[in-house]
Amino acid sequence: MISMTGFAGVEKAGNDFSVTVDIKGYNSRFLDLQINTPSWLSRLEPKIREIVSGVCGRGKVEVTLRVKELNVPLNVSININAAKAYTDAISGLAAELGIGEKISLSTLIGMEGVLEIEKTRNDEKYWGVIEPVLREAAGVFQAERIREGKHTEDDILNSVGRIETALQTVAARVGEMEDTIKDNIRVRFRELTENSVDENRVLAETAVLLMKYTVAEEVSRLSSHLAEFRSETAGNKRPGKKLDFLSQEINREINTIGSKSAIIEVSRAVVEMKEALENIREQLRNVE
Repeated sequence: MISMTGFAGVEKAGNDFSVTVDIKGYNSRFLDLQINTPSWLSRLEPKIREIVSGVCGRGKVEVTLRVKELNVPLNVSININAAKAYTDAISGLAAELGIGEKISLSTLIGMEGVLEIEKTRNDEKYWGVIEPVLREAAGVFQAERIREGKHTEDDILNSVGRIETALQTVAARVGEMEDTIKDNIRVRFRELTENSVDENRVLAETAVLLMKYTVAEEVSRLSSHLAEFRSETAGNKRPGKKLDFLSQEINREINTIGSKSAIIEVSRAVVEMKEALENIREQLRNVE
């Protein structure tokens, strides 16, 4: 069982630049990857997405890639037309105002567009450093989610055990519940027929009411659902969606048992099962 929440942060420095990768995971019904990179590395997003989606089956996952450049080759060129335009404009302004001061070179090259600077970047060179950092962060992220998932699984299975124990109480009372139905029918017949009881009518009425009020089938189905729940938990690496469905089925059987119960011990067992199931459903919101 794997948790959808987790965090990993890995930083590595090279000769020309350092790389930091942060990965955060949150609850979500589906896989939602959000990749945040410097704009000039946007072409690497498909590769980043492929690595992260390889470890995540469900959840909202935010990946943030930061690159700090330490020694990047630059191509510097001068835009002569821009420099001349600035010079002519400033000289014209100085003449108009009667100012003899001339524009300095340091002022001129500070004007926008005079110096054109282009950083020489090679995507493959950057990817060669980024990829191992990303894979390490993805591994740490997955290990954190597995560790958290194990705690969640233990808690969920503890709640499953609570339901199973309470179900044993219900199962032990099925016969008593059916006997209570039979006794109630006999009492009503005696009241209506002045102590003369037609056993055939009693049996017929009992059969009808047992079909309506017995919980034997619900106990059997609930036991089967719980066994399947444990099987999915043990055998499925990402059982979240299937366990969500099984929880709905379990809830349906528990509610039906509760609606038919006329014995206080069974009603208490139903309350216990509902509380345990609520904890299970809460925990499943965080499971892949």
